[in-house]
Amino acid sequence: MPQTLSVIKADIGGYVGHSAMHPEVLDTGREELAKAVQSGLLIDAQAQACGDDLFLIMSHDHGADDEAVHRFAWDTFLAGTEVAKRLHLYGAGQDLLTDAFSGNIRGAGPGSAELELEERPSEPVIVFMGDKTSSGSFNLPFYKMFADPFNTAGLVISESLHAGFSFEVHDLKDHRKIMFNTPEELYDLLVFIGSPGRYAVKRVVTRSSGEVAAVSSTDKLSMIAGRYVGKDDPTAIVRCQGNFPAVGEVLEPFTTPYIVEGFMRGSHYGPWMPVGLAQAHPTRFDGPPRVVALGFQLADGKLVGPRDFFEDVSFDNARREANDVADFLRKHGPFEPHRMPLDEMEYTTMPAVAAKMASRWSEL
Repeated sequence: MPQTLSVIKADIGGYVGHSAMHPEVLDTGREELAKAVQSGLLIDAQAQACGDDLFLIMSHDHGADDEAVHRFAWDTFLAGTEVAKRLHLYGAGQDLLTDAFSGNIRGAGPGSAELELEERPSEPVIVFMGDKTSSGSFNLPFYKMFADPFNTAGLVISESLHAGFSFEVHDLKDHRKIMFNTPEELYDLLVFIGSPGRYAVKRVVTRSSGEVAAVSSTDKLSMIAGRYVGKDDPTAIVRCQGNFPAVGEVLEPFTTPYIVEGFMRGSHYGPWMPVGLAQAHPTRFDGPPRVVALGFQLADGKLVGPRDFFEDVSFDNARREANDVADFLRKHGPFEPHRMPLDEMEYTTMPAVAAKMASRWSEL
């Protein structure tokens, strides 16, 4: 029977500042999910947190974009927002950009990644949760997982992976999408996904079977709200083993803390640090940006897990390197390349400053 794994997330209030989620908000998410499982809306579900974002991990049989599931997520975020307001948490409900639910969570502020699948005899999946970074941050990891044989040996030696993967890329500015087949269109793909501020990989599909291998949230808050309201803090779901990369191949890209947008005020570049849940509370300059990897076995829709993959000591070097890179970039202060380029900061105060100074410029 087809199943859907949905991860819907939102920042509905930080404790303290933007650093973490208050236990009462997380408990509210868990309580609401338990009710939804008991009512039969969901097969199974978990609430998890990365930084100040609440992630609802839900298994069900209603398909992607289901109104009832999305309405439930919205109502859960509203309930959590009420707790955040009572506790005077920072930015209570900040990702809820509309006054009322209109049938789908997309375009309303929260991010979503949904993957429909036919459960295999063994179905391992990894849910990634990001904080203090933007949609498009999974571009490079997805490239490494599904197109780089130096990362994924299966592309060379596994018959089921050797045919390659197709990448669905979204143009976040002009609201278009396109498919690239790898390996033959690899260079064309890189032209676009190498610019993650505008182009984001939404889905990856295996060419041998046509199954969706991975999906990420590409919701961009600033383009929805028309102003800077916080980073997108994306999520992703990746299937593993069989027709897909092995668990170790999926995790391998994060042994390097690649540079992503985000960090303080969403206006700086910084290293994406892989951490376990216990370390997913960024404080240093509201960072460095964090990513958590939770592994599950699906068993008739039940979420068996999670395995907290990045708490492994084998990612210690990546964390050490992330700290070193953060130290180096911070020395640049308000100068590029630490601060994002001026034309990418359109939702900060910079346009107002430029307008104020416009009359004082003169020809050379």
